[in-house]
Amino acid sequence: MVLAALVGLWTVGFVVVGQAGGWLVDQVVLATGLHRLVGLWPGLALGTVVVLGTPTLLLALLPRSPAVRTTGRVWLAGTLSLGVLLLLRAVPPVHHEAYLALLAGTAALLALVGGRILRRAGLPAGPGRSAGTQQPAEPRQPAQVQQPAEPRQPAQVQQPAERHRPAGPWRPGAVTLLAAAAGLLLLLPWVWVGALGGLLETALAALAAAAVGALAGVLLDAGFWARFTVGTPPRAARLVLVGGLVAGVALLLLAAGTGQSGAQLPALFTLPPVGFVLAALHAAALRSGRPSGSAATRWLVGLGVFGPLAYADPEEITLLLADSRDVPFWVAVATAAGLAVAVALAIGYGVVLGRARGAHPARRVAVAAVAVGLAAGAVVGLGPGQPGLHGERLLVVLREQADLTDLPAAAPGRAGRDARVTEVHRRLVDTAERTQVDLRRELRRLRLAPTPYYLVNAIETDGGPAVRAWLSRRPEVARVLVSQRLRPLPAAVPANRGDQSAPAGPAWNISLIGADRVWSEFGVTGAGVVVGSSDSGVDGAHPALSAGFRGGDDSWYDPWAGTPAPTDRSGHGTHTLGSAVGRSGIGVAPDARWTGCVNLNRNLGSPARYLDCLQFMLAPFPVGGDPFRDGRPARAPDVLTNSWGCPPIEGCDPGVLRPATAALEAAGIFVVAAAGNTGPSCGSIEDPPATYPDVLTVGAVDRQRQVTIFSSRGPAAGGAAKPDLVAPGAGVLSAMPGGGYATLDGTSMATPQVAGVVALMWSANPDLVGDVDRTRQLLRDTATPARPDPDQPAGGCPGADRAGAGVVDAYAAVQAARG
Repeated sequence: MVLAALVGLWTVGFVVVGQAGGWLVDQVVLATGLHRLVGLWPGLALGTVVVLGTPTLLLALLPRSPAVRTTGRVWLAGTLSLGVLLLLRAVPPVHHEAYLALLAGTAALLALVGGRILRRAGLPAGPGRSAGTQQPAEPRQPAQVQQPAEPRQPAQVQQPAERHRPAGPWRPGAVTLLAAAAGLLLLLPWVWVGALGGLLETALAALAAAAVGALAGVLLDAGFWARFTVGTPPRAARLVLVGGLVAGVALLLLAAGTGQSGAQLPALFTLPPVGFVLAALHAAALRSGRPSGSAATRWLVGLGVFGPLAYADPEEITLLLADSRDVPFWVAVATAAGLAVAVALAIGYGVVLGRARGAHPARRVAVAAVAVGLAAGAVVGLGPGQPGLHGERLLVVLREQADLTDLPAAAPGRAGRDARVTEVHRRLVDTAERTQVDLRRELRRLRLAPTPYYLVNAIETDGGPAVRAWLSRRPEVARVLVSQRLRPLPAAVPANRGDQSAPAGPAWNISLIGADRVWSEFGVTGAGVVVGSSDSGVDGAHPALSAGFRGGDDSWYDPWAGTPAPTDRSGHGTHTLGSAVGRSGIGVAPDARWTGCVNLNRNLGSPARYLDCLQFMLAPFPVGGDPFRDGRPARAPDVLTNSWGCPPIEGCDPGVLRPATAALEAAGIFVVAAAGNTGPSCGSIEDPPATYPDVLTVGAVDRQRQVTIFSSRGPAAGGAAKPDLVAPGAGVLSAMPGGGYATLDGTSMATPQVAGVVALMWSANPDLVGDVDRTRQLLRDTATPARPDPDQPAGGCPGADRAGAGVVDAYAAVQAARG
């Protein structure tokens, strides 16, 4: 018994630490931009089998006590099941439906194979002590059929229930119904704070949960509980306490393997207490002379794991969203509530069923409990919950993209730029309309809600793996990507606000690059130039930004929520745009006008949302307008600032946005993008659009003009020299929603300053407007060297891969532009 207790404690500690540590490693890799460690979870699976399998195997073979040997066998089976299930996490999180399908199939196979192995190992009750524990109950039968007790015979025997009991699923017994009621209560917190994915995703989650429940039913069947049944009548306290503890550890092992990285963590807390609930149910069934099978375990465990599997997207259980009341916060709330419910159920079932000595739970009471659970779930789901399906979409990229290689020469300045934008827009729309006709018709016929794009010849549509496979086989389709869609929250994320005041004069970063000298000596402040921001949004009422909004019905677009006017809850977009065009000393080009688009929602995006905003920047359209027919290319902004990147976890591949940036350059629109914050490793500029040659990629330096440790380094994918320039990105003061200011770090903060410098250059010399190549060369030629980093390790990234051409110099660049 002491050995079993020690092995149990070791198992719990190793599993909890291993699962939490594996998730944290995944998060660090994601946050630092490193390649996903495909071998992380398979390696942990092997380690788990070795580290936990050895002591549980000894526990299954060496002790003389049948109960202890049974404990070892169940834990060993749980450990081996965990090892197999952990291998499934090699599937990328973006393919959640494929993972759920594999989980369902693997758990069902383990249940089938495991049941046969455990039966051969002698775990089920058979001749001997375990079966004999039920024999003493036999002499009680004559006592119950004595004449004085005759009137109670029908209630005690309950012949109809005995006749229908083999029907199982069609007419479950009271114990099974009470287990299902408990499972529905465990599900309530997830119905409240979570949201379902797509139809297929939800169905696969249900199948996976059922398969895991079946696996739990194999491990914790009637034979398992019989080993902990001692005495005449059976001692309920021993069964509940000892059997519940052993079952809780076994359920912990199954919980650790159920769900992608992050989704398994809630079940580690909510599932183990269920062992005591199951023990109480089996104790009540045994005392009444009607041993329960595994149906109760299947229902209770299946419903217990369905919540985190179906109501939380594992990609959103991330530290990237942990700084606000986003998905990680609500998952923690659901976990805490589920733990409280599980503990309350364990205590309640143990007390109530423990007092019902010798009486089988009444079926009518169990039916009422299930009805209450279903009604509560419906009320919560349709009330404070988030009803409906919120699955991912697909982005279908077509093979043929518009040919923009032979554009006619354009006159210098704005007139020439507008003519080029108009021609590029025409060619893009014509190509998309011609090549998408058949595919759009098929998707509409299948009611898959297609949304066409022209900047990249692509279509976003509903669909799961089957639709994706069908689309991939079509001759006009190049590839199909997953286009992420965030699930709704039970309450809006609180808006980030600044707690600082505007600077007394030009901020330090404005002076470092010489923008204030441009204002005072040249009288150039960005007037006549429009800067477009694609980000989390903009607080249009901020005093540093309100006067610069271009206005009209085509200067703001929110493809996420459809807000009619510039708004921002995150603060990221307000801060970045403030550094480009903000007044009160925070912006490089304070008299430039601005337009905005929301491509980030709660700090995450998708290929389609990024494309929505880039397309809007090429040809703005009125609120509610059709981008194909209502686009106004002559209203396109001149310079675009993009402090975002699209990593694989959001659905992008390296080339998905390449036609978009190529078209914007061909149209004479200057695109600036952030290098990323995944330094200091070389080759860490990996996510589009920063990797593209037609984008000016910007890294970050500090007050000492040294490249910051977080600034991503080159070379970019394919060996391209990146970043192109660096700008101040550490401790940058700028605007925040609500009228305040805040200091933030990142290449996101450096990027808009370079966009502001371009605005100053084109304001100083309107003939440069639309001349992207000449402007880019002037910026490089006038950049000043970044200071060497004394902490740069020997053999680190070369200077060009750290700082590109150097630190942007607004004064020198504008001087060159004027000349």
